[in-house]
Amino acid sequence: MEGATRTGSRLYFLVRFVSRESAILIRNRIHGMDMPVFLETDRLLLRAWRDEDIDPFAEICADLEVMRYFPEPLSREKSILLISRSREKQERDGFCIAPVELKETGAFLGFVGLNRPDYPKPLPFDPCVEIGWRLKQSAWGQGYASEAARAWLRFGFETIGLDEIVAFTIPDNAPSQNVMRRLGMTRDHEGDFLHPSIPEHHPFAPHILYRLGRTAWNRSPDGRAGDGPGFT
Repeated sequence: MEGATRTGSRLYFLVRFVSRESAILIRNRIHGMDMPVFLETDRLLLRAWRDEDIDPFAEICADLEVMRYFPEPLSREKSILLISRSREKQERDGFCIAPVELKETGAFLGFVGLNRPDYPKPLPFDPCVEIGWRLKQSAWGQGYASEAARAWLRFGFETIGLDEIVAFTIPDNAPSQNVMRRLGMTRDHEGDFLHPSIPEHHPFAPHILYRLGRTAWNRSPDGRAGDGPGFT
């Protein structure tokens, strides 16, 4: 860790990793300090939500193909609500599902990030931190989800010291499961569950669970690549 400075009640960290993904201006809720997060990879900027993200995000969430593994596409109002809740979680938790911007063009691609689920009914494995992604169709097949997710995993394990990060989806969502496996996550076959926010008899209620622990991350090529704090 290098370039730490204190301004008033906030401590600003500039953290450099020798791996391909580097975290810049990492400002998190470390030791009780409220600091937003910005992450950077070779091709992507993972940044805070902006009001100008509303239109492209609403378009993504209304795309039937993007939302084919969800119970329904989202209205513009629900997309705005999701952004609002993400901003609240950024303030509360120090992270959220965050916009992904293509550095070369500034294009908004969707979101990738960490999230503390807070459904009205708890998940069977709560409390937890999940990693998730949603990108527009033109961004598919180019490795953006995996690239951004690796940066978030490194942040979660090496910067804030999480013990485990999970991901879940419906059994038919093979594309997301492929990303989970590329990230080194493994399926917990005993962890299948009914999503608490979906009616029990809905075909999308059954979900499967993937897990990645800090020890497995530290032993992985991605984990060994960084020069962060390396919690053990």
